[in-house]
Amino acid sequence: MTDIVAGLRRLFSRRATAGSEKDSRPEKRTHNLFEAAAAYVSACAEDDQDRIDEAATWVSPEALSFGVNELACRAVIALARERDESPGDVARTLLGLPAV
Repeated sequence: MTDIVAGLRRLFSRRATAGSEKDSRPEKRTHNLFEAAAAYVSACAEDDQDRIDEAATWVSPEALSFGVNELACRAVIALARERDESPGDVARTLLGLPAV
């Protein structure tokens, strides 16, 4: 009987130890689409291919595309407000297109 109780104690103490080891390891961080877009666009601006490749793996291509589009819209709006110009004029200027 004592052997059975001792065996159960060892079994449960191993499980408790194994569980605490798992909890002490840092969890893999997940990135949202806006973090991915910000990292991707800034890496593109700095021509850092390693960072571009890494950011592109954080989310699906569709999510990354949405995030990049949202970032572009917000950037154009912010610049337009700062320059007191229309978003269309700012976008055309940024792309080197002639004014309409």
